[in-house]
Amino acid sequence: MNELLIECAGAAPARLGESPLWCEAEQALYYVDIAAHQVLRLAADGALRSWQLEAEPGCIALAEQGGLLVARRDGLWHLDTATGGSRQLGAPPFDPAKQRFNDGKPDAAGRFWIGTIDDARQPEAALYRWADGGFQRMAEGITNSNGLAWSPDQGTMYWTDTKAHEIYAFDFDPATGAIANRRRFARFPARVAGEPLESYGGRPDGATVDAEGCLWVAMYEGARIVRLSPAGELLQAVRLPVRCPTMPAFGGPDLKTLYITTARDGRPTDELAREPFAGCVLKVQLPVCGFAPRPARG
Repeated sequence: MNELLIECAGAAPARLGESPLWCEAEQALYYVDIAAHQVLRLAADGALRSWQLEAEPGCIALAEQGGLLVARRDGLWHLDTATGGSRQLGAPPFDPAKQRFNDGKPDAAGRFWIGTIDDARQPEAALYRWADGGFQRMAEGITNSNGLAWSPDQGTMYWTDTKAHEIYAFDFDPATGAIANRRRFARFPARVAGEPLESYGGRPDGATVDAEGCLWVAMYEGARIVRLSPAGELLQAVRLPVRCPTMPAFGGPDLKTLYITTARDGRPTDELAREPFAGCVLKVQLPVCGFAPRPARG
C-alpha cells in the first residue's frame, strides 16, 4: 500500500460523482453528479458551482468552441458554462429507455469516444465515437462501458467493462481513429457470494494514464485506486478513505495532482457514517505527472 496523503478537495458530496476533467485555462476541476443531473466546477479555493440538467450526464469534455460537451441520456449536448444554456448536437444512438451514456473522453484528434451502460445490466452496451457530426458504433458486447484512456504515444486505447471486472486494450490508429486487436489487458477477481467488502478488491471503473504510460484505475467498492504497468502488472495500490471511487484524473498546475471522484448513492447507512468523504472529490499528490485533457470537436 502507500503513505501518500489523501485529502478532500471539495466538502460538498455528490450522489454519484464521475468524469473529473481538469481545465488548465481556469485551473479548476469540472465533474458530474450523474444521479443529481448536474455538472459541477470545483475552483482551487474550494468554491463550487453547478449547472442543473434535464437528464443524467454520463461524462463531459472540454469543447473546442468553449464550454463543455455533455454526454447525457438524451444525447450529446453543448453546455455554455458562461450562460448556462444548452443545445443538442446529436440524438442518442441507443434506446434511452434502456441505456444511457457513461464514461467518455476525446482522443488526441478531438474525436469524442463515449460508452454506454445498460440499465438492465445486460451485455448490450457499446462504445461510440462522435466525429463529423454523427455517432459511429465502434465496439460492443459489454454491460458497463468505463475506463477509456490512451497510451502516451496514442497507439493503445484502454476500455473497461466494470461488471465483468476486465480491462481491454485495442491497437489504436491516431490518424484515422480506427481500433483493432481487442484483447484482455487486466482482470480482477469478482466478489464471491457472501464475501465481506473488506476482502474484496473492487471492480475497475474510470481510468487515466500517466506520463510513464501506466494506467491508474478506480476500483469501485474496493476503497482503492491501482496503478498498472503498460503490460498490465499491478505496480501500486493506494488505499482511500471511501469505499466507492469512480474515476481519477490528473490536474493541478504541474499535472501531478490526481483527483478522484467518488460515490455515495445507494450505500449502506453504517458505511456512510464511517466515511464522511463519500461522494466528495479526493486528491493526492504524485511524483509522476499526467496529461492535460484534449478538447472535443462539437
